[in-house]
Amino acid sequence: MPGVDFRLLLVTDRHQTKGRPLVPLLQRVLTAATPAIQLRERDLSARELVTLAREVQAVTASRTSQLLINDRIDVALALEGVGVHLRSNSLPVSVARQLLGARRLLGISVHAVEEGLLAESQGADYIVLGPIYETPSKQMFGPPLGIHTLEKACRLVRIPIIGIGGVTAARAREMRRAVGDARVIRCRDARTVMCVTHDHRVVASRRPVDHPSNG
Repeated sequence: MPGVDFRLLLVTDRHQTKGRPLVPLLQRVLTAATPAIQLRERDLSARELVTLAREVQAVTASRTSQLLINDRIDVALALEGVGVHLRSNSLPVSVARQLLGARRLLGISVHAVEEGLLAESQGADYIVLGPIYETPSKQMFGPPLGIHTLEKACRLVRIPIIGIGGVTAARAREMRRAVGDARVIRCRDARTVMCVTHDHRVVASRRPVDHPSNG
């Protein structure tokens, strides 16, 4: 199973970059930090996404940063060593793992602890759990899960957890108290990003690229 060796997961949205090209922005980010990059550009065709992914891969390879393609196993397989992040309603993790093989990173978005446990049992390397707090972008997934759900997930799920949704500086402190011995890392960009590690397992939020973080 591939190792999750990043402390920050950066999810792209080129429509949120205020007209600036995505790849140069990622280069700037990678001069300040070494996040994993999740390429999440849903409106691109497979051909367009492969082209963009190759450009991004050239940047991530030079910085030893991991690259994940959002939900497109076919695109990931067209590239050497690239992983996949599955949507919650995508293929089962077990099917995706069979297609990808054992050496590629595989994660999935989940909205309940039970879904996280299932993903772990089927071969996921990490999960994205949320929304932890109220956030407009996650209203379609129902009420926020809350701190107690994050705490429960940290107790029961053994693979890395990435907690997302409505995370602010004050809420990051609340997350620290909830999960015990943890560290908080802040990425300063257009929208605040918080990452919390619990027992050296990643818990992070996700928003578009804007300004690079200094840690």
